[in-house]
Amino acid sequence: MHKLHSPLQAQIVQWLVAPGDTVRAGDVMLILEAMKMEHEVRAQADGRVAELLFAAGELVNEGDLLLISERIAHIPRGLEPEIIQTAVPTPAPVAPAPAEATPGANANACASIGASAAGPAPRPDLQKLLQRQAFTRDTSRPVPIAKRHAQGLRSARENIADLCDAGSFTEYGALAVAAQRSRRSAEDLIQNTPADGMVTGTGQVNGQPIVAMAYDATVLAGTQGMRNHQKTDRMLGIALQNKLPVVLFAEGGGGRPGDVDMPIVAGLHVTTFASFARLNGQVPVVGIAAGRCFAGNAALLGCCDVIIATQGSNIGMGGPAMVEGGGLGVFKPEQIGPSSVQHGNGVIDILVDDEVQAVAAARHYLSFFQGPAKDFTAPPTYALRDVVPENRLRVYDTRTALQGIADTGSLLELRTGFGKGIHTALARVEGRPVGLLANNPLHLGGAIDADAADKAARFLQLCNAHGLPIVSLVDTPGFMVGPDTEATAQVRHVSRLFIAAAHLRVPYLSVVLRKGYGLGAMAMTAGGFHSPLFTVAWPTGEFGAMGLEGAVRLGFKKELEAVPEGPERQALYDQLVARQYDNGSAIQMATTLEIDAVIDPADTRRWLSKGLQAARVAEAASGPAIDTW
Repeated sequence: MHKLHSPLQAQIVQWLVAPGDTVRAGDVMLILEAMKMEHEVRAQADGRVAELLFAAGELVNEGDLLLISERIAHIPRGLEPEIIQTAVPTPAPVAPAPAEATPGANANACASIGASAAGPAPRPDLQKLLQRQAFTRDTSRPVPIAKRHAQGLRSARENIADLCDAGSFTEYGALAVAAQRSRRSAEDLIQNTPADGMVTGTGQVNGQPIVAMAYDATVLAGTQGMRNHQKTDRMLGIALQNKLPVVLFAEGGGGRPGDVDMPIVAGLHVTTFASFARLNGQVPVVGIAAGRCFAGNAALLGCCDVIIATQGSNIGMGGPAMVEGGGLGVFKPEQIGPSSVQHGNGVIDILVDDEVQAVAAARHYLSFFQGPAKDFTAPPTYALRDVVPENRLRVYDTRTALQGIADTGSLLELRTGFGKGIHTALARVEGRPVGLLANNPLHLGGAIDADAADKAARFLQLCNAHGLPIVSLVDTPGFMVGPDTEATAQVRHVSRLFIAAAHLRVPYLSVVLRKGYGLGAMAMTAGGFHSPLFTVAWPTGEFGAMGLEGAVRLGFKKELEAVPEGPERQALYDQLVARQYDNGSAIQMATTLEIDAVIDPADTRRWLSKGLQAARVAEAASGPAIDTW
């Protein structure tokens, strides 16, 4: 038996199958309607329909059981796939790092230069240094490293070796130990607290310099000690002075109470957090979390431009001990801030399977801030013509438009678990890095709610800070409205889009794919259709001060009420909607110069390329913006 559940709250428009029908993978089973948009529900596997549990016209809730089907006998058991809920494609996962980038002989390349150099027997003073340096390598601590590997995780030095171009990493502060000399022997500290639990230094990613820092979870649980705070501050100063991107592997348990060498009480005067925050908007800052990331480590992670985390990660402002100490209950580490929660609420920008994929995603992300690429592969030219369905009420996935615009393999989506009404992504167009925005008709018909507005406004700020042009793909009926949405502080949240756009210094280019209605469409075009470098539309574009249906009901209320309710009134309503659609067509908008052109979707990349060539990034504005939220 296969059970098909509703993917969303909706009304059943039409069943396309009946009990006894045989269905094949890809067949459309039924049509659902939500927010005036139709959703196809397809079968992925062969089967025979046994029972329909709802009738056409009935309302269903998300998760309601819609249909039961039977396996077809001649298909071997265990080989047939399940019937899926919708035809929406799942975004491809971030590609893993290439084989040569995985740690191996490179894993200990983070030790100080000269530690393994061949040559004549060293002098005694050099021999002493080499012996001391040996304690910083993973090979000197086989037990904790083996335990780490048994957990499916890598060491701090393995991650940095994978992140940086081969042989490019230079370690700072490798000989530091925990500030616990008054309670532990020097030999103990050297052996068991190498680098004070944090590897820091400079290296290169894609041939360009960065600062890399990694808390070492095998040393005092990756906690923040006085010495590694000093190391961090040193590297942050170098990054700010030289405008170097920063990558932080943030796993760890927060502040360390055992450092007793410093004559302090609380240690709240440390400058690390303020110094880290000052990087905001100055250089790209990437945070990576695997394992447990709590308290102070999580505070630094939260200051990053982008957070990449593994499925098995936990992120929280307090770990189990702090939660219990505050009288808030007893919890296991995995119960606090699991990735499923933090991805859904927007904390995690990129969710990956493991540290290999996390590092690959970090390298991909940094590439967008390292200039144009000389070589690129264009997607199929005419694929964009088929993105928007001919049926103006039929939903579709605007990620197919993103894929059709971006250079092949360049697209990197951000915050896919949060603010689902708008897609945000980094990509390249003919080698040039850009930020991409797109409304999502699959969610609320493309209406912009508070989460989507927050996601988009923050993305505008990110692109603006680092000089990336923005391409906006518009298909929205406007801002979400109603009592429930106003309870989310909708007015403040959606207005963030106007404020963020008003402070842009980067080129903004808008393409209307289908719906361009009201204030929501204006917000998606940097405040108004004449604010971007250009606003063009595909032939499927339709425009109005508000949704066509609502405009007819309000603007022609008297005319409609003058006609008897029933088929005659419905016919008049349909006629008025069709007239409004013709008046608000893309071609009509272009004749009144409210948009700049109507284009063949296949010409979209050419328009964007020419626009990007003509546009310039301005100097950063001196006056700060005041966020609405």
